[in-house]
Amino acid sequence: MSGGVDSSVAAALLAEAGHDVIGLSMQLYDQREGESGYGSCCSLDDLHDAGRVARRLGIPHYIVNFEREFEQTVVSNFVNEYVAGRTPIPCSHCNSDLKFATLLDRSLVYGAEAVATGHYARIGIDPETGRHVLRRGLDASKDQSYFLFSLTQEQLSRASFPVGDLSKDTVRDVARRLALSVADKPDSQEICFVPDGDYAAFVERKAGNLDTGGAIVSQSGEVLGQHRGVHRFTVGQRKGLGIAAQEPLYVLQLRPAEKTIVVGPRPELERTSLTASHVNWIGGAPPAGPLRVAAQIRHRHQPAAGTVTPLGDNRASMEFEIPVTAITPGQAVVFYEGEVVVGGGWID
Repeated sequence: MSGGVDSSVAAALLAEAGHDVIGLSMQLYDQREGESGYGSCCSLDDLHDAGRVARRLGIPHYIVNFEREFEQTVVSNFVNEYVAGRTPIPCSHCNSDLKFATLLDRSLVYGAEAVATGHYARIGIDPETGRHVLRRGLDASKDQSYFLFSLTQEQLSRASFPVGDLSKDTVRDVARRLALSVADKPDSQEICFVPDGDYAAFVERKAGNLDTGGAIVSQSGEVLGQHRGVHRFTVGQRKGLGIAAQEPLYVLQLRPAEKTIVVGPRPELERTSLTASHVNWIGGAPPAGPLRVAAQIRHRHQPAAGTVTPLGDNRASMEFEIPVTAITPGQAVVFYEGEVVVGGGWID
């Protein structure tokens, strides 16, 4: 229970259905002012909101301390990826490595049979194989299946997404009907540990002495300007380059070993293929050969048709029918067959 409306309604629906529900909220960082520099989501106010909802529902509520796990699993990855010239997705790591891996382990202490969250996604059973499948949420505008591609069969077998079949408007209507205090609470829009949105400053504080400066160059190697750190850029970025040019320039590639940013015109952002590592196949095993899918390379990206091919060693290649723009190392690529998540991995 994050203190938001989605997880609150998830708990409420399960309680209404007669389940024995226990509310758990994750404390992810030291809440004392000035201690961590972290911020909004999962704040003290959010924990209090979760507690108020639990009291309204008449269910027990506990706060579990995940400070160490959050720092090691999510924050460290975030910093290391930016320093390495990649663009991370901390929400995916938080969902898979904390909410479902660590939280599942903690749930055993309470004798719980399942872990429910407020994600807009759905779980089903493949009638042919009997294995669990992960589907998009019914509300396409809120679908969060992209962030859950790394879930295993064991985790899916013990996961529950009570709001996955509902629209956001319906979720808020349920909260109002039950007089939950969070019914009209706005959704969190930023990464919880970078509330001011200044990712570069956060990385610099956490990484310590970064030897950051370098050149901004054209594809031919011509030096066009200077920058203050590879961690300040991402593929596809246009603003903040500080370069005067006859046409708009975009970041095409980051070369952290050379401390170099490569820029060029927008058409040069188009690519027809990618490779991914740490690929998870939801069914438990990779397909026997090339598979036709629609691949999503960002959360709000329109899925693009193509063929994914397992490469072994938990890697895969993806070939697109038509070029896609700004394939970004560090982001996730998620493979879909219709509304079903086949699997996904991290773009290299």
